[in-house]
Amino acid sequence: MSRFGIQLDLQGNLKHFLTIEGLGRALLTEILDRAEGFLGVAEQTVKKVPLCRGKIVANLFFETSTRTRTTFELAAKRLSADVLNLNIDTSATAKGETLLDTLRNLEAMHVDMFVVRHGESGAAHFIAEHANPHVSVINAGDGRHSHPTQGMLDMFTIRRHKGDFGSLCVAVVGDILHSRVARSQLLALRALGAGEIRIIAPRTLIPAQARTLGARVFHDLREGVRDADVIIMLRLQRERMQGAMLPSEHEYFRLFGLTEERLHTARPDAIIMHPGPINRGVEIDSQVADGRRSVILEQVSNGIAVRMAIMSLCIGTQNLHG
Repeated sequence: MSRFGIQLDLQGNLKHFLTIEGLGRALLTEILDRAEGFLGVAEQTVKKVPLCRGKIVANLFFETSTRTRTTFELAAKRLSADVLNLNIDTSATAKGETLLDTLRNLEAMHVDMFVVRHGESGAAHFIAEHANPHVSVINAGDGRHSHPTQGMLDMFTIRRHKGDFGSLCVAVVGDILHSRVARSQLLALRALGAGEIRIIAPRTLIPAQARTLGARVFHDLREGVRDADVIIMLRLQRERMQGAMLPSEHEYFRLFGLTEERLHTARPDAIIMHPGPINRGVEIDSQVADGRRSVILEQVSNGIAVRMAIMSLCIGTQNLHG
C-alpha cells in the first residue's frame, strides 16, 4: 500500500486524513459539502450533533498551536465525542517514553481517533501505520510536509465566497519553502481544478519543485497579484530558516508585504486570506488584515465545520467497517 493509499479503507472511504496528496476531487468536494451542513451547528442553542457520541478523540500536540488545537477540540465536542488533550511537556514522552509506547497506552484507554501535530515530517503517517485497525489519525501539521485540514478550510472559505474553482486565479504569497500550509493549499487547489495558481516570494523562499505543484512563479508582488481573485498570505517562518535567507523583516515587508496600495492590481472583489498567526507589518499591513476584503477570522470559524466534516467521515468509516 502506498503512503497515500493508507488514508482510504478497502471500500474507498476515508480512514485517515494525513495529506491531500493522492485524494481525488470527489472526496475533497464531499468534505466541503459536508462542512457546509455543519456550519449551522454554531447557531443552535445546543451546539452539538450526535454523530460521534461514545467516541474518544485524543489531541496529540507535540508542537504548540492554540488555535488549531482549540478548533479540533470544539469540532470533536460538537460531534458529541469525548476529548483528551495530552500535555506533551508533562507527559511520559518528555520522560523518555517512545512515541509508540504513548500510542499503545492511549489505545489501551480505547481512544478512537488521534489528532496529531508534530515537528517531524511524516509523524502522522508513522502513527497511522502503527495504530490499531479501529483507530483513525488526522494530521494537524507535520514538519514542513503537510497541514491538510488547514488547506481544506481555506478551500471551503474560497468556495463560499467565489463558487466554482475553475474560473479563479489564486495567488499564494510568502514563505512557500517552509510552509506545510502552502503545500496543502497548492495540492487542494490543483485537485479542485483552480483556473490559475500562482506563488509569489523571494527566490530564496521558493522550493525547487514549485512548478511541479502546478503553479506559476512570481518574484514581484504587484505582478503576481494582478487580476487575482484570491490572495493567500503566509507567515514568515523565521524559526525554520537556516542562514541569511532574507536581509531583514523590514526589507521583506517593503517588497512582499501586502498593503492597500499593492492590492490595486488585484480584482476589486478579491478576498484576502491568512492561515495565521499574523505578523502585522511583516507580511501584511493591519489595514489589509482588518479591512473589508479580509476573510481571516472567517477562516477560523470555517475551520471548526471543516474539521467536523473530516472527523465525522473518518468515524463513519469506523462505524461501517470497524
